[in-house]
Amino acid sequence: MKIGFIGLGTMGRHMASNLMKAGHELVVHDVRREAAAPHLHAGARWADAPRAVGEATEVVFTSLPGPPEVEAVALGADGLLAGLAAGNVYFDLSTNAPALVRRIHEVFTARGIHMLDAPVSGGPRGAETKKLALWVGGDETVFTRYKPVLDAIGDQAYYVGPIGAGSVAKLVHNCAGYVIQTALAEVFTLGVKAGVDPLALFKAVRQGARGRSRTFDSLVDQFLPGKFEPASFALRLAHKDVTLATALGREHRVPMKLANVTLEELTEALNRGWGERDSRVAMLLQEERAGVEIRVPEAAIRQALEGG
Repeated sequence: MKIGFIGLGTMGRHMASNLMKAGHELVVHDVRREAAAPHLHAGARWADAPRAVGEATEVVFTSLPGPPEVEAVALGADGLLAGLAAGNVYFDLSTNAPALVRRIHEVFTARGIHMLDAPVSGGPRGAETKKLALWVGGDETVFTRYKPVLDAIGDQAYYVGPIGAGSVAKLVHNCAGYVIQTALAEVFTLGVKAGVDPLALFKAVRQGARGRSRTFDSLVDQFLPGKFEPASFALRLAHKDVTLATALGREHRVPMKLANVTLEELTEALNRGWGERDSRVAMLLQEERAGVEIRVPEAAIRQALEGG
């Protein structure tokens, strides 16, 4: 199948490559042409604008940083709306605002174009290995028709409901993760300042009821070793996700006390100039407030993990 792919960044480059490995013919575009070099080398064709991607393909995927970029690519003067024909399909893989998703869907539907939101979860490693969840909102018959294509991107393509439902699910998932992150920073600095060695504390809580669900394993890659580069998921993107989630809460008059505290935490970290560092760098703020520094050698962490 001839497929268009726009956005070849941290996540998109892997998803596009997996589509090619599945035998699909790709037409690609990115704001940086050099990002497409591996795909072009593997046989993909370059398009100079989103419109040209739409004109050359049957189905288009976008993987973009956030709502402004999605809106520009979908509805801009040289965007997908100008290139896609009636009957074509557009999947947005980005973490997006449900209200914008529904607005784009309405505009595209008026032209006979199918639009579905399909945000992904699994991180760069999941995008590369295809251990990736796709939460899809939109026309279920279109989802079913293109599920074999979605299966080339991830191993868990799941239909959530009408348009926007996928984006709502993604915001719930991501916002919960950062609320938990903030709570973990708080209680872990408490334990260390109260006199427990950080590695001993980590090994202990991993075996408790919450720890056995491996919640605390989120401490392993960044927080315990104090290593926040390269970013697995940038702070600026985490800030965007929680901003969207809290906005959704206001839209529906849902109190979100912890989420708003978490957003304040991420905002403070962003104002430190940490936007391109890993999102867990915000946990350093709690270290500062607690007056404790947590640094565990990576070799010791690996040994703790291997020990169960």
